[in-house]
Amino acid sequence: MEPSRTTPRALLNRALLLAVAALALRLLYGAFLAVSVAANAWTLYPPAAVTTAARRTHAQADVPSPEAWRTRQWRRAVDYHAALLADHLAQGILAPPSRAVCLGGAQEALAMRELGVAAALAVQKKPSPPLVVAGDDRRLPFKPNSVDFVFAGRALDSAKRPADLAAEAARILKPHAHLVLLTSSAADAYSLRSLQALLPSLRLLRSRHINAQDSASTLRELVFQKLHADDTPTSSTTGTSPSNNCSIGEHKLQLLTQAEPLIQEEPLKPWITLKRNINNIKYLPALADISFKRRYVYVDVGARSYGSSIGGWFRKHYPKQNHTFQVYAIEADPAFHAEYSVKKGVTLLPYAAWVKNETLKFEINGDPGKEDEAKANGRGMGRIRPAVGNKMSGEVRSVPAFDFAKWLRQTVTEQDYVVMKMDVEGTEFELIPRMFDTGAICLVDELFLECHYNRWQKCCPGERSPKYENTYEECLDLFSSLRESGVLVHQWW
Repeated sequence: MEPSRTTPRALLNRALLLAVAALALRLLYGAFLAVSVAANAWTLYPPAAVTTAARRTHAQADVPSPEAWRTRQWRRAVDYHAALLADHLAQGILAPPSRAVCLGGAQEALAMRELGVAAALAVQKKPSPPLVVAGDDRRLPFKPNSVDFVFAGRALDSAKRPADLAAEAARILKPHAHLVLLTSSAADAYSLRSLQALLPSLRLLRSRHINAQDSASTLRELVFQKLHADDTPTSSTTGTSPSNNCSIGEHKLQLLTQAEPLIQEEPLKPWITLKRNINNIKYLPALADISFKRRYVYVDVGARSYGSSIGGWFRKHYPKQNHTFQVYAIEADPAFHAEYSVKKGVTLLPYAAWVKNETLKFEINGDPGKEDEAKANGRGMGRIRPAVGNKMSGEVRSVPAFDFAKWLRQTVTEQDYVVMKMDVEGTEFELIPRMFDTGAICLVDELFLECHYNRWQKCCPGERSPKYENTYEECLDLFSSLRESGVLVHQWW
């Protein structure tokens, strides 16, 4: 009897049957994933969001497939997060029935599910069933006050707009629910306080240092709890005083201990000494991380020409940590206004900074011996300063003035990073007290102040400038009072 032979036609039939079976299994698997997403997410998501997630195919996702989730690298990430989250399970701020949201990746959601938190989901730009659903920093697909636990991981460190993501995390949390995040940025007291300011409706419960997944570095783990609407934030929660006075927190004291010392003795050649002092300045971004801010703002009070300090110093030399600053130029002298119309990213306020809204008479008086030079260069005749009594030797103009402290409070918040340069020809002795009275000074992170006094004149040895009545001692008192109040101020020239 001859052995049976497998013909080519039979082999082809078998191959076709296997292909059909594989396609059927793949379709069934896709249907299972869609049902799984709908079953797990419907209580957390609006119906439209669940339908959208269920309709997306697995191939559209920009995160690894379920097969990749079983690689060694993913397994290590899952185990790392499971060890962290197990502690929160033990403490009761996370529980198996919790509606939990992860902002850092699918590994976190898988770790939660393996710990028994069956409703855990991760949020990324594109869905990847059954763990990841679609969302972004500006709009997480959850209803307000609907989530029991948010694990942000290191999402705020990498977010382009950490303020938006922080606000969204706070929005979706239920009152008294918890937010846990990991960060390498909040290593200093200033950046930690900045992060807390992004979460005004939450209070910080605890902070601890933990090993990163690579074990070569450390991270800070922060646990927040959302306040109930009836809860009244305290100064320890918000970091600010209920009055207009600034609270001197640890984040400010730490910076001030590292600031350059004030020049105690009046310099005989201030035009040299004060200009050299720029090399001693300890800039805030060199002392702390400024990442956790909503906006970055530079306010130049008494800006003069664009190249005077905005283009000539701030944009070239101030350490910005790769952040883009919105610039406000406050300048009353119309001789400088035209050039600002062609400067991008600069908003000109063509007024005099003052303590209230009114029209003032200002004297335009150049430095001794430089009037002709100023006219030739078309740069105005020196600084604008308030005319005092009948002692007016230069041109007098009527200039609109505005309440600077009020404007500042309406323009920026504690969530913004605000750098200010002030060169206002002696009116700092009125503006600074007004900023203290209104609390506007609390909004300034770093201040570069030129204090005007009857300094020795460069043109006339042995003679003091007649333009100002204040002394160097009074200027030193002004700088000292600012630092004693927690303001990082530098002596400018």
